[in-house]
Amino acid sequence: MSIITLTTDMGLRDHYVGVLKGAIYRHYPEARIIDLSHQVKSFYVPEAAMIVRNSYPDFPKGTVHLIGVSPNRTDRINHLAVEFRGQYFIGADNGMFPLIFDRAPTKIVDLSLITQTATSSIFPSRDIFAVAATHLAKGGIMEILGRPADIINEKTAFVPVIDGRTIRGIAIHVDVYGNIITNVDRTLFNTVGQGRPFEIRFRKEQHVINRVYDSYADVPHGEKMALFGASGLLEIAINRSNASLLLGVKHEDVISITFQ
Repeated sequence: MSIITLTTDMGLRDHYVGVLKGAIYRHYPEARIIDLSHQVKSFYVPEAAMIVRNSYPDFPKGTVHLIGVSPNRTDRINHLAVEFRGQYFIGADNGMFPLIFDRAPTKIVDLSLITQTATSSIFPSRDIFAVAATHLAKGGIMEILGRPADIINEKTAFVPVIDGRTIRGIAIHVDVYGNIITNVDRTLFNTVGQGRPFEIRFRKEQHVINRVYDSYADVPHGEKMALFGASGLLEIAINRSNASLLLGVKHEDVISITFQ
């Protein structure tokens, strides 16, 4: 009995999440469902990718991750099932997958056979993804879902840019505490920095941080700081306060790191 995780932008006010879970239980009554988040910013693929990327390493092999953010299929966006490190990821090829994986996946198939037999596709997370997820959770093979495929879409705008001795990243997520999570990981920071002194600037460069701490508690209450969080991504935080609100930083604001 495998786990199925859910990551969506549906929120909890309406019935959509309940309907999605009902569809999963209808196909697989023994399913074990875990909610990663249903509060992703509407249609904001990088935030969904960040949540899944930071979550899947803590799940066992065989886990199926259903990602219902910007899930609609178009001429350029296909529905895919992807195997990576013994787990499965189901969603739209909307630029999300390259932000989740740090290397090439083991196997990719489209969901064309599911689409052909679906009675509806107006709610892809329910009508297409839930069917594919329960098939894999029950131990089914990927080839039953569709044809071999490739990931073709990448959101290059959300990949950090290296400009000489400067890394330019962005804020891709603000968590419930107001911590600002960027798309700059520790490996990139260390590779470009080589241990040199640095300045982290944001909000039109009016704020500067020149040290990375190990813990939120390493600075006095109310003081801004930077650290690599549990995700391995660079965060801007204020100890015991809301950094996003107090520093005026929101999604997609630029965070620059310049090394001497």
